[in-house]
Amino acid sequence: MPSLTHHTPPSGGSRAFDLASIGAGLVFSASLPDLRTALEDRAPAGTAVVQAPPGTGKTTLVPPLVANLAGRVIVTQPRRVAARAAARRLAQLDGSRLGERVGYTVRGEHVAGPGTLVEFVTPGILLRRLLADPALEGIGAVIIDEVHERALDTDLLLGLLGEVHELRGDLAFLAMSATLDAPRFAALIGQYDGEGPAPVVDCPSALHPLDTRWEPSPVPRLDERGVTRGFLDHVAAAAVAAHRHALAADPGTDALVFAPGAWEVGHIASTLRRQLAGTATEVLELHGQVDAAIQDRAVSGREPGDPARIIVSTSLAESSLTVPGVRLVIDSGLAREPRRDATRGMTGLVTVSASRASCDQRAGRAARQGPGTVVRCFDQRTFGAAPPHPTPEIAVAELTGAALTLACWGAPGGRGLKLPESPPPATLDDALHVLAELGAIDTGGLATELGRTLSAIPAEPRLARALIDGTSWLGPRPGKQRHQAARHVAEIVAMVAGDARAPGADLTRLLADLRRGTDPAARSWKRESKRFEGIALSAKTPAMKSLSGTRQLPGPAAEAGLVVALAFPDRVARRVGTGAQQSYLLASGTRAGLPAGSHLSGHEWLAIADVSRATGRNTAGTGAVIRSAAPIDEDVAQAAAAHLLTDQVEARFASGRVVARRERRIGAIVLGSTPVRASVKSARAAVAVALERDGLQVIGFSTGADALRRRMALLHREFEAPWPDVSEPALLARLDDWLSPELDRLAGGTQAGSIDLADPLRRLFPWPEASRFGELAPERLQVPSGSHVRIDYPEVGEEGGRPVVAVKLQECFGWTETPRLADGRVPVLFHLLSPGRHPLAVTDDLASFWAGPYAQVRAEMRGRYPKHPWPEDPWSVPATAKTNRRLAEGR
Repeated sequence: MPSLTHHTPPSGGSRAFDLASIGAGLVFSASLPDLRTALEDRAPAGTAVVQAPPGTGKTTLVPPLVANLAGRVIVTQPRRVAARAAARRLAQLDGSRLGERVGYTVRGEHVAGPGTLVEFVTPGILLRRLLADPALEGIGAVIIDEVHERALDTDLLLGLLGEVHELRGDLAFLAMSATLDAPRFAALIGQYDGEGPAPVVDCPSALHPLDTRWEPSPVPRLDERGVTRGFLDHVAAAAVAAHRHALAADPGTDALVFAPGAWEVGHIASTLRRQLAGTATEVLELHGQVDAAIQDRAVSGREPGDPARIIVSTSLAESSLTVPGVRLVIDSGLAREPRRDATRGMTGLVTVSASRASCDQRAGRAARQGPGTVVRCFDQRTFGAAPPHPTPEIAVAELTGAALTLACWGAPGGRGLKLPESPPPATLDDALHVLAELGAIDTGGLATELGRTLSAIPAEPRLARALIDGTSWLGPRPGKQRHQAARHVAEIVAMVAGDARAPGADLTRLLADLRRGTDPAARSWKRESKRFEGIALSAKTPAMKSLSGTRQLPGPAAEAGLVVALAFPDRVARRVGTGAQQSYLLASGTRAGLPAGSHLSGHEWLAIADVSRATGRNTAGTGAVIRSAAPIDEDVAQAAAAHLLTDQVEARFASGRVVARRERRIGAIVLGSTPVRASVKSARAAVAVALERDGLQVIGFSTGADALRRRMALLHREFEAPWPDVSEPALLARLDDWLSPELDRLAGGTQAGSIDLADPLRRLFPWPEASRFGELAPERLQVPSGSHVRIDYPEVGEEGGRPVVAVKLQECFGWTETPRLADGRVPVLFHLLSPGRHPLAVTDDLASFWAGPYAQVRAEMRGRYPKHPWPEDPWSVPATAKTNRRLAEGR
């Protein structure tokens, strides 16, 4: 990440928040002195973890306390409705207008100003701010709320903000959790202080007595098609009966019903409205697809004289906010969580049993303001078998957007960041591959100028790229045509990026509904479309795609398919099969079926925006279902996926048999195929062709083979002959010289994974010069402390790359002569590290470093790492890897 300048929070002239008035009646007010002490003990910029059950008032009280201590505060909330509700609540208690001292920023809404002291934002908003301003100038503290939910953006923020806190020195950093995970997060953010785990401030539960009732459904909750209608009807019936009983005891009781997704919410709400027709009960829906005004109304308390309410919600109401008046919760026990299918290369939301922690959070909604009741529409055995906590999103989600954020931060793949959990390597590799294809990252994994442009667009990177490309395709010339193109493309991108659900997976129908205003998400879609239109018109980045191969541009009816194909070229798909067996083969190789009754059925080509795992009759036996798509023709498919087009005769080694065909393809989609006669030496040639086409990763370099190859490459660079060229082209050009036995083994059926390339590479050693290999390019270097430190040799083909030794500075005291390799030709480049293994200096001239820059490093570091030696004279003291205490004890 960029280096940060020291920043002092403004003292400001605004009056302090009146915590006594704001906290009246809130349980967490008793914990405020402990939190104040914890933060002041770690001044100038404290860290702390607040652990408090839902309903105690931590979201209301912690931000103004921190603002009184540190100045302007940013508070993240995992959902837009929670951010708006929290800001509205604090402003009301403060007696100020919303947007003045207290404000919020969510997607498409900014209600804050220069005098705002507490600003509630969603994690995605803060991530984009960090990329634009890594120092967070003018901000005195950041509070990450609901860290226990393990949302992807929240996990990323914990890593990025930890670095900002560490480097700036005056930014207070707090995390808030409603569960018992607090010690884990305390250890994580405490690493940046160097003072051990951050203090944990907790408070007793605010819950009133809670009556738990178990009412399992007589029909299964799930079948091969998802949540059963019979179970949803059971949930609705349980809600009606429980609410009537509760109203008889207390007419002020509202009910909150939890369902896994928007469709299930709509089904239950419709059923409730039919069953409650003619009564005074109001049924409200709460999920991401309803308008913001309806969301805000659902989480606001009802006024005197208003009818009783039943609010049907997704997990959106599970935490972060209190819904006033709720004394009854009906829980389906189901949740939507992202899952990635590595085999098919796709990610989607799947319905699973909610974790026990989530079920407890939901139940707690009923007992926040008085005695309450939770009706669980499942049995105790199901509850006991549920996972204890939600699955961290970083472990199961698609990571392209996250990988771009990390690349823009300067930490490709999260390298060097302290994250709660590392991203899965395979998923991360797939994400980096997508970013490389988009031109968003360079060969080192860092963001390009285009990548930074895409990261600033509030959409998935491939949709952001399509916004730029689609505008250029449809409006290549400035003027009215370009403005019209930008508007149409922005509408499509906003539609695909939004929460609206395509009827029958048909995006063209959804687009028509949005334009007519008949879809519930039309207002927010129109606002987002305007924003995307402005971005498209102002983008300076040229389009990546060209029009080569297209005979004509698609008309307005086909624009949706064009934009989706530009965003997801690997998801252009062709129909295979007929009738009930009809499905679509994607360029990526996945097969998927349409939902039953979809108007898209029968189209030859589709551009698919969303495909996810599923089972049942709707998938034509493919195991995947198309959630949203638009029709295209073959010309558009070929143009959008031009980089996936092949037309060649190839021999393939597969299943122990060589076949040769002339094939024209878009990825896995065969446009035409003609069998041809295989060559006489088919087995050997097929293996060689596979290696030439896919490179040596067909076999793969083990860690040892890669290290050996880098050492050989350095000697070739410095001496050339007789040391061989081990670049990939050179190795592929002389396979018979070094890999012949292994080629025979592969042709004979040996698995590639069982072959280690280290021994074959040694066949290229020149003799007798090879006897000096360990001397010319040693594997490790002994440093003055006695440690043998591994030498990291440069990548093969890296011009001017240097062998690097990363070692703690104290282990090199007194070393004046920089070691050189390859008969003195190549000086070792030292990365001198702090005791915390952070880089302090990079040098290949140790003598000059000790004589000059060391004094400044010593002045800056000895206060941060007082337990380690920082002598004024580094020439005469012994090198060591020990602390001062262990040196004194002779250990």
